[in-house]
Amino acid sequence: MLPEVEAWLRRRTSSSDDWPLPWLLEAKGDATVSVVLPARDEAGTVGDIVAAIRRDLMETVPLVDELVVVDSRSVDDTAARAARAGARVVAQDEVLPDLKPLDGKGEALWKSLAATSGDLLVFVDADLREFRTSFVTGLLGPLLADPDVVYVKGCYDRPLWDVQGGGGRVTELVARPLLNLHWPMLAGFVQPLAGEYAGRRSALERVPFVTGYGVELALLIDLLELAGLDALAQVDLGRRVHSHQSTEALGGMAAQILQTCWSRLERQNKMIPLHEPSPRLVQFRREAGSTEKDGGTGGTGGTGGSERTVGHRAVVRDTAVAERPPMSTVPDRRSHAPG
Repeated sequence: MLPEVEAWLRRRTSSSDDWPLPWLLEAKGDATVSVVLPARDEAGTVGDIVAAIRRDLMETVPLVDELVVVDSRSVDDTAARAARAGARVVAQDEVLPDLKPLDGKGEALWKSLAATSGDLLVFVDADLREFRTSFVTGLLGPLLADPDVVYVKGCYDRPLWDVQGGGGRVTELVARPLLNLHWPMLAGFVQPLAGEYAGRRSALERVPFVTGYGVELALLIDLLELAGLDALAQVDLGRRVHSHQSTEALGGMAAQILQTCWSRLERQNKMIPLHEPSPRLVQFRREAGSTEKDGGTGGTGGTGGSERTVGHRAVVRDTAVAERPPMSTVPDRRSHAPG
């Protein structure tokens, strides 16, 4: 690890316990805080998260000024449950409706900049179980303590079923090696793909947003370039429990992260591209019980062909990474936010 990263770790890493609520309320002053949950089909968890934030950080104490769920085309009752729990719910495609809608988590996050008004934004994934409002208070701490800090990333233990620290497979197998190879100044981030982070609007509106699963890594890379390492911080939030995706789904995430890194390497003149990367990802699924006809040998036995089991079927998906421009470049962005 680079010496400057070791120094950064000591200076810019804290724990959520380091930021008590009375201190945060005093430090907040005139600043306004928006909490955003991007959500797609998270009816089982989103209501509890919203209710806890509203109860602890809006009604008991006035720390959070705005609580918004950006519904990303859910087909369950995510939106209804979030609204009943006390959030303002906006549909992703109704924000900046003059723009062609795009897919992905990053699209919901980018749209939230137009749908909210807070000086500070805190992003929390909507699939968390055992949620604690210290996730929000911890992320706000470094921003309220130091005006030079523009972005705060959460870190935590991520159990995979019963294996402590077994989660974060894409982080350990893809994102961390890439950062150490090409952006070693970011090697000190424990959870570079964490979905819990906070930032100043003044910084977030000056960087592009990848619309897919590369959004978290792209934000780290772009904000490092914009503001420098000392403007970034991380907070240990303890333990994060959430639903886990299949290996096939993680493969799609990894592909989008690789595409995102390619674009940043090219943009920052860290490589000379000799070809366009293919956005197509081929994966395989076993077809249980499927058979196909073999043509037979045509020998003296005269079998006329036989049946054999077909092992796998190729599944091809498009993992191309779209990108939204910095929100500060979008004209009349506030006037298009749903009320």
